[in-house]
Amino acid sequence: MAYSGPFQPGDRVQLTDAKRRHFTIVLEEGGQYHTHKGGILHDDIIGKDEGTVVRSSGAGDYLCFRHLMVDHVLSMPRGAAVIYPKDTAQILIEGDIFPGARVLEAGAGSGALSMALLRAVGEKGELISYEIREDHLEYAEANVDEFFGGRPPNWTPRLGDLKEVTSEDTDGPVDRIILDMLEPWECLPVVRDLLIPGGVFMTYVATVPQLMKVMEGIRELQCFTEPKAWESLVREWKVEGLATRPEHRMNAHTAFLIWTRRLADGVTPPRPQRRARK
Repeated sequence: MAYSGPFQPGDRVQLTDAKRRHFTIVLEEGGQYHTHKGGILHDDIIGKDEGTVVRSSGAGDYLCFRHLMVDHVLSMPRGAAVIYPKDTAQILIEGDIFPGARVLEAGAGSGALSMALLRAVGEKGELISYEIREDHLEYAEANVDEFFGGRPPNWTPRLGDLKEVTSEDTDGPVDRIILDMLEPWECLPVVRDLLIPGGVFMTYVATVPQLMKVMEGIRELQCFTEPKAWESLVREWKVEGLATRPEHRMNAHTAFLIWTRRLADGVTPPRPQRRARK
């Protein structure tokens, strides 16, 4: 799939009608897509620029754009819940996922975060993805392969339990570790052993008990900086003259993000000073 320029066969195109409903097609020469307002010929789209309006045989108008990553993530088949784009963006920036980084993730799920990580590390980087469930790994592999048009050469998906992984399995230490699993606190000793000094560790958990166990587990190991935790909330606004107001529905809590960095070997973290209670 091309990322820009005129539409080509093989492009994944999102059609949007007047009611803002979305329909996804993959362009092929001679193809046709049938809607409730008649058929749309793929040849009427191929060769046109993005932002083109195509008319169906039943006089329905559809706006044509290539799929963005966010469109692909929210519409792709899934075996496990995906990390939503609002949280993925936080992971990429707060985790400082840089071009050329060696990143390990565990809990590949349906592959949504894998796609974003692969883009961020670039061709010179590397992503190792562990998934304990074979059915979930199959979804991740299929979704990532479809998005990139083939298996990225710098991606290594593996079926296995992170608790059993050693530095020999990863060919040495990694720069970043991202976890999305039910009991990430059980993998903290492995994270300590695999992460380089100064490396960033982030984990994604849905509930308060998980949040508390991870935070306390990080503190007990005495080899990480004081962890911080937060959540991100996204609310759209409806802007129509004097009727401008926030939307009634919003993307509220999806999960907590926890962040810390690996200390140098033999270093004990300074004791955090907390404000005295009155």
